[in-house]
Formats: sequence, C-alpha cells, structure tokens
Amino acid sequence: MGADEVNELMLQRRAKLQALIDAGEIPYKSDFERTHRISQITDLYAGIEPGETVQGEVRVAGRVMALREHGKASFAVIRQATSHIQLFLKADTMGQDRYEAFLALDIGDWVGATGQVTKTRRGELSVMVEAFELLTKSLRPLPEKWHGLTDVETRYRQRYVDLIANPEVFEVFATRTKIINEIRAFLAKRGFVEVETPMLQPIPGGATARPFVTHHNALDADLYLRIAPELYLKRLLVGGFDRVFELNRNFRNEGISIKHNPEFTMLELYEAYSDYVGMMELTEALIKHLGMVVAPDGALTYQGHEIDFRAEWRRAKMIELVQECVGEKISFDTPIAELRALVEKRDVEVDDAWGPGKLIHELFEKCVEHTLVDPTFVLEYPTEVTPLARRSPTNPDVTERFELIIAGREVANAFSELTDPIDQRARFEAQVAMRDAGDEEAQHLDEDYVRALEYGMPPAGGLGIGIDRLVMLLTDSASIRDVLLFPQLRPEK
Repeated sequence: MGADEVNELMLQRRAKLQALIDAGEIPYKSDFERTHRISQITDLYAGIEPGETVQGEVRVAGRVMALREHGKASFAVIRQATSHIQLFLKADTMGQDRYEAFLALDIGDWVGATGQVTKTRRGELSVMVEAFELLTKSLRPLPEKWHGLTDVETRYRQRYVDLIANPEVFEVFATRTKIINEIRAFLAKRGFVEVETPMLQPIPGGATARPFVTHHNALDADLYLRIAPELYLKRLLVGGFDRVFELNRNFRNEGISIKHNPEFTMLELYEAYSDYVGMMELTEALIKHLGMVVAPDGALTYQGHEIDFRAEWRRAKMIELVQECVGEKISFDTPIAELRALVEKRDVEVDDAWGPGKLIHELFEKCVEHTLVDPTFVLEYPTEVTPLARRSPTNPDVTERFELIIAGREVANAFSELTDPIDQRARFEAQVAMRDAGDEEAQHLDEDYVRALEYGMPPAGGLGIGIDRLVMLLTDSASIRDVLLFPQLRPEK
C-alpha cells in the first residue's frame, strides 16, 4: 500500500468521521459495558450445534477485522487480543438504517455488539447482532489489508500495529507474563522475599558494564542508571534478610544486537548460608519448572535445536572446555605471550593490560560458548574477571562461579559471594586501576559497600538470570527485540 493510497484512505475516513459528528454521533465513546470477553464466548459456547441459538443477550466488543456484505445478511469478524468471533448481521433484525451504518464501518474500527450467540449452519460460532455501537473510529488503514505486516523495522517501531497484524506476537508476550508470574510463585514457595532497590545510584556497581549517567539538580550530583542491583541486595543480607530477590530493569550503555538491549529485565537473588552449588540446584529446578510450564512434554525447540530440559545438565570447568577447543593444554601458568597468540589467532584485539584470566575468558567466549547447545553449567571463572565472587579454596586463580549456557548463550550467572571486606577492597582497587588505564566498563570502588561487609555478611550464594534471553529461549524467538514490547531503536528521521 503506497503512501498516496494511504493518504487518500485517511482522507476518506476523516470525511466519515466528520459525517458522524455532523449527524450527532459520538465517534469516540467513553465506555462500553461487556457481558463477556470474546474468549469467554468461544470457550462457553464452542460445543453448541450448527443452527442452535443460545437464549439470552450478550454484549461483546472488539476491532473490526473483516466485513463481508451479502445483501440483506452480512458478516463481520471482530477481534480482541488473540480471540475473534463472527458477527452475523441481518437488516430485518437490526433495522435497515443501522444495518447500513454497520456496513459503512471501516476495517480497524472498534465496535460493541449486542445480540444472541448462535452457530451458523456452516458451524461458525457467531453473535446474531441486534444492536451495535461504534466505540472508536480508526483513521489510519491497517497495513496491507491488516494481515501482511512483515517489515521487521516497522514491526518493532510500531508494535501496536504488529500486535494487530500478527496475533502470534500476542502469544509470545502472554508467555512472557506467565514465565514472570511462575518465577515469582516459585521463589515465594522457597521463602524468598521480593524487594526493590534504587534505579538511580551514586555509584554504578555489581557488574562490568558502562552505565548511563544523568544529573540530579537538587543534589547537584551525577547519578547513574543501575547496571545491576547486586550491591544493594547484598547490603540486605548484611541487615538480616536471608533470601531476597528483585525482578526489574537494568540499564547498560552498550551496543544493540539480537542479544542485547540497553534496557533489560533481570532476576537477581541472594540466599544466605548457600553457595554456587546451591545456586546451581536452584537454577536447574527453576528453569526446568518453567520449561515444563511452557512445554509440558519437556522438549523445546530453539532455532532448529531440540533441547530436552528433563535430561541431566552438564557441568564442566571453563579451562577444560577451552583446552578442548584450542586442542592443547593451557593453564594460568601458560606464558602470557602464548595465551595472547591463541586469542589473537581468533581475531580478538588484545589489550596489553589483560592477564591470563582475561585471556582465557576471551578464548572461552570466542571459541566455546556458541557451541554449547544443551544446558551446560560452566564452572570456575577466572578471578581476574569476577571481582565480586569468592575465590576457590583450592585454586586462587579461579572463583566459585558458574554461568549457565543454553543454545550458545548465557542464561544465568551465579557465584559464592565474597564476604571478606579486605579481599573485596583489593579487588575493587584492581578494578579502579583498570578504569584509570582506560577500561570504561571496569567497576568503581564502593566504599559504603565495603563498610557494609565490615559489619559482616553471612556466607551466601547469588544468582542472576536475564529474563529477556530466557523468554527468547522458551518462546523460540531469534532476537531479543521479539520479546520486548518496545525495544530500543534508532530514532526516526
């Protein structure tokens, strides 16, 4: 549908709008009292026989999606969300004037209809309309007769049109809501308390990421949109909470891709007297539960790969996975020049400040991560890239941390929490040195958090799950934009 055609149709609709106003009609009603949602009608009366009419009046409403005129009897289809129903229109039931008024409606108009539920002789569940009201006049035609919106940019930018044109999009977001509700219920049963921590923070902490910055005029101070709630949630453990979680937004001033959006939803939780092994058990139980909710048979397909959540999940150390990939034995004692050469061989630009831990982590991300399709807990991340996790008691080069990789992507990240304030300060200071050397994503020194640790934090395990990526996995969505109602896009010109 070209721009000139759209403009002409819009002029025609505006003319209809003015005619309605001139006739004393109200084209934008304030309300309509329904007796049933469309989905309730279809659920309640799907079993009636062809030709049968249910006694009693119903009042339903929806957007007109189709209109077929057949002389004195016509048919329309209205839809609300993913549910639709046919309206059976007869001039002798409605009166000729109102019958013609309905036929003058446009596709996209919102109407309320009153009548009896019936099933046509062809077996189509319908409402035999006795009266109707125009609730909202649509001034812009739906794209390509409403069922052909395929342009990805338009779908994301005009999600309201995408939802009209592609009902399956509704299902993705209905599933997203179900997943989030199930997470809250699952954690509540395990004694976790949901809390809220600041979105605006004086020091951005809890993750290695570049923050968004703003300025608070009254305080005359820069504040940061949070990159993670971690340090505030762990302050609550110091205060006496023993199981807390937050399910909310984080913001990171980073690139946009099929896996990244600057604004995203995270589940982050902390459990006192647990560790990363306890977090593994909780993570597996939670995601297996969600998988069974979405796919009761336990088998999910993601982008052509079948993933059976019921199977035993693999656990493997990062260094072992990297050794398998590069085909040789390496360790944290391998000469730094050799590690750099292995990384550079994979087209990664190496920073001179990177130590062996960072180089091994880069090898993992470049060489291994995308190959892990079935659920895999990758264990023992280098201490160098994990400033908030407890060191392994048997190897100070690594931490008690895991990431859960499914379909080649990180789904969860967890570790045994670092509770030693002296060690924590030293790690923060190492991060500050990295910032001073030019790493904008390195973490800041949070003096108040160190002070909190000095009061004493119980041993604990912490877990973060990216909700958007989890929903991608559970709905077989290729891009993060498919599971965000309003993803971040470049501004329209």
